[in-house]
Amino acid sequence: MPLVLDIADAEVATLAEVRDALNTSGFDPLDPGSLDHAARWLRRLGNDQHFLGDILIEELARRHNGDGLSNAYGPQVVMLVPPQGQFFIRANIWPSAGEHMVRASGDAAFAIGLPHDHNFNFLTLGYFGPGYWSDYYEYDFEAVDGWRGEPVASLKFIERARLELGKIQLYRANHDVHAQLPADTLSVSLNIMHTHAVQDWCDQYKFDLEGGTIAAMLSPTPSQALLRVAVGLGSEAALDLAERFALRHPSDRLRLVAFDALAGRDSDPGARDTLWARAENCGSRLVAMEARARRAELAG
Repeated sequence: MPLVLDIADAEVATLAEVRDALNTSGFDPLDPGSLDHAARWLRRLGNDQHFLGDILIEELARRHNGDGLSNAYGPQVVMLVPPQGQFFIRANIWPSAGEHMVRASGDAAFAIGLPHDHNFNFLTLGYFGPGYWSDYYEYDFEAVDGWRGEPVASLKFIERARLELGKIQLYRANHDVHAQLPADTLSVSLNIMHTHAVQDWCDQYKFDLEGGTIAAMLSPTPSQALLRVAVGLGSEAALDLAERFALRHPSDRLRLVAFDALAGRDSDPGARDTLWARAENCGSRLVAMEARARRAELAG
């Protein structure tokens, strides 16, 4: 499960001070000193029980002018500090199960009951309310290839726990798995998210806990979307690039996307089966297993 960090510090810091402190020293969650430094500043930010409410009121007051906080996640997330190279800072709002927004939008809109890992490390602090619950698991990322239905023998349940007020945790990339459950009442957490250059190439998975398997990949990259669009437009250069990516790209995930894009251009089941037969023998375990599943779907 995520590492619980015992950080005692009564000092109060502003959001700007936290941003500047992390910009000065950086944020490397794999370095104990850097991790302690970031967690301590997160604690100080959390000690200010008014700053987030002040930001939200200001945001609502000037919403009409369109230059408020940038938010790439959705209404549940408030972006407090945009990406700064190694990190960004956000607040997450966790409604309870009985609130209208959950009943109207459904659990999926708030990732409730979605067992998943993360392809990045991040610090989180319980800032307001009793906090959301999670069923926590761990697994060995290096032992899986990532295809749908792949058994994850290393996946093991650890415990059910709550991100209580003032609790600080480190979620470890491609190690900690959690299925979030609603907070008892409305709660808020603060996050310092680690970013790095190759993050988009690291997979994030959804898990089937009952079957003990990988259910889906949750982290498509911009390159994947661009490749699909380019192949769909049908230029010779795009088709040639997709062929080369399918056979030789260092990312198995992008190789699969290239095969998928090529298969999507052909409505003939026989031709698509021939393409996926090629994919089965391309030398990638991930692509081969997904290709086998595609051929089974065509035959079904």
